[in-house]
Amino acid sequence: MAFIPTTKKEMKNLGIDQFDYVCVTGDAYVDHPSFGIAIISRIIESLGYTVGIISQPNWKDKNSFLKLGIPKYAFMVTSGNIDSMINHYSVAKNKRKTDSYSPGGAPNKRPDRAVTVYCEIIRSLCKDIPIIVGGIEASLRRFAHYDYWSDSVMPSILCDCKADLLVYGMAEKQIKEICTRFYNGESINDMRDIRGTCYLTEPKNTPWGSAECPSLKMISENKEEYAKACRIQITEQDEVIGKKIIQRHGDKMLVQNEPAKILTREEFDAIYELPFERRWHSDYDSVGGVPAIEEVEFSITHNRGCYGNCNFCAISLHQGKRVASRSHESVLKEAEILTESKRFKGYIHDIGGPSANFRGVSCKKQLEHGMCKVKKCLSPEPCKQLIVDHSDYLSLLRKVRSIKKVKKVFIRSGIRYDYVLADDNDEFLREVIKHHVSGQLKVAPEHCSDRVLAAMGKPSMKVYKKFSDKFYHLTKKAGKEQYLIPYLMSSHPESTINDAVELALFLKLNDIRPEQVQDFYPTPGTVSTCMFYTGMDPFTMKKVYVPRTKEEKAMQRALLQYFNPKNKEIIISALKKAGRFDLIGNKDKCLVQCSTNSMPTYFSLPEKSNKKENKKTPRYAKSKVRIKKK
Repeated sequence: MAFIPTTKKEMKNLGIDQFDYVCVTGDAYVDHPSFGIAIISRIIESLGYTVGIISQPNWKDKNSFLKLGIPKYAFMVTSGNIDSMINHYSVAKNKRKTDSYSPGGAPNKRPDRAVTVYCEIIRSLCKDIPIIVGGIEASLRRFAHYDYWSDSVMPSILCDCKADLLVYGMAEKQIKEICTRFYNGESINDMRDIRGTCYLTEPKNTPWGSAECPSLKMISENKEEYAKACRIQITEQDEVIGKKIIQRHGDKMLVQNEPAKILTREEFDAIYELPFERRWHSDYDSVGGVPAIEEVEFSITHNRGCYGNCNFCAISLHQGKRVASRSHESVLKEAEILTESKRFKGYIHDIGGPSANFRGVSCKKQLEHGMCKVKKCLSPEPCKQLIVDHSDYLSLLRKVRSIKKVKKVFIRSGIRYDYVLADDNDEFLREVIKHHVSGQLKVAPEHCSDRVLAAMGKPSMKVYKKFSDKFYHLTKKAGKEQYLIPYLMSSHPESTINDAVELALFLKLNDIRPEQVQDFYPTPGTVSTCMFYTGMDPFTMKKVYVPRTKEEKAMQRALLQYFNPKNKEIIISALKKAGRFDLIGNKDKCLVQCSTNSMPTYFSLPEKSNKKENKKTPRYAKSKVRIKKK
């Protein structure tokens, strides 16, 4: 095995005068299947074509894009595993100090809006060479979209980057077809019928029978039209019933072809059995490598896609709602490879994916009739047609943990607890507790307010409570001390200050002290981002409350860590805004332990009235708390 060439010297040593394809990525080069560019370059290589990689080119020096020469067929461009704006900025729009996808974690190794910047430079240097863009940044910005960082509606990334073709989703099938058609003499303009791709064309060439979104102009001027466009984009992403989608962009028409077919098990296996080095390139050894690989080096992906379909998650628009999975044999083969590494300590950190405990189709209906356009498989309640079966995944876990050099197999990517509860058989949960929890099991209730959870596309809080009770009951029965680590989110659309207070009370009553919490991040392509921008649910067109100001978002975030002394003053401000004076003081129920004498000067209690008729009136309105202490 060897890394894909990255220099002219390596080209010369291999006897290559001109690469067929050059891949440009905003990430450091890590030849591991969790990095998209590694998969794409290995697929191209497996088809018999030559391919080179330019990682993190210096966009201030145009010549860095020509370090491998001009390719015969095309440049393949991606920003990397993460949208470059998310990579650079926190939800508060502060510049991040590190980049785990860069050598040594160093920041500023790629530009903002990397796909656009890279393509503009390549086009200025090579006017006639096809440029194909892909990866998460291109995929989720394929339509006109709300851009959180500029607080504006931006056109499809194809309009800005001037690429010839955009590949959305996981791309393996599309790349194979593109390579074959180039080899057969077709031009990039002939490739307008490939599933899983987008292109711009003259309006007169618009394909018939397409689902048309409101235009860029319409959604920029009217938020209701934006919500309608979002609904069309989300509901037409099924490989069986999804239509082509078109959207007018000035004098051009954006065309999204139907989604690519999901990988068959044999195709999925073949991809993960390509000859990956499974390490960062040796050029990075002197700076300690690339931090992003640490979490995934000894993890195994066994599935893709997720029919959990949470509104804040981009998976349904990128990987899709259909689940594909690898064979046991393929996963076991990868596990054996991991055990041969000198760095392997006996622990496989994860056998997972978007939702670890999904292995197959959600229902038989989807195979012939497609997935439901609007109805969700698991929320607000599991569909009656849902196939609930953990036996195959459980069998896979048993086989991997029986490998000689494997001491322990963990599940770190998280399980869908509502799917676990839908299973009448507790065998899976019992074995997870006994064999696959490293003291803590990550789950994602996200919130405790049922109204907020509905906006998230998540099940009711009572479902999490039921799972929590079962988990701790079985944990105690197994004689173990293990805990649930809940992922929580503040400031999601529909979450008010009162909802954040309710969540803080839930955490206090259940003795949960999260070290990290996630403030809702409006990323391109999600239903929740549409809610954030438009203030309405795109499926019901009803208004939703949106916390927008920095002050309120900071309050909601701080309430989730009410126990942190640093948050005391901002929590007092939040409780004052919510009218929850009863939660400030020295009583056990209070979120802030504070006497009236020590309160900040800007905070004051309501004045006492001397009027006798007011003596029977409570000084503070008591809020109804749904979570009762055991």
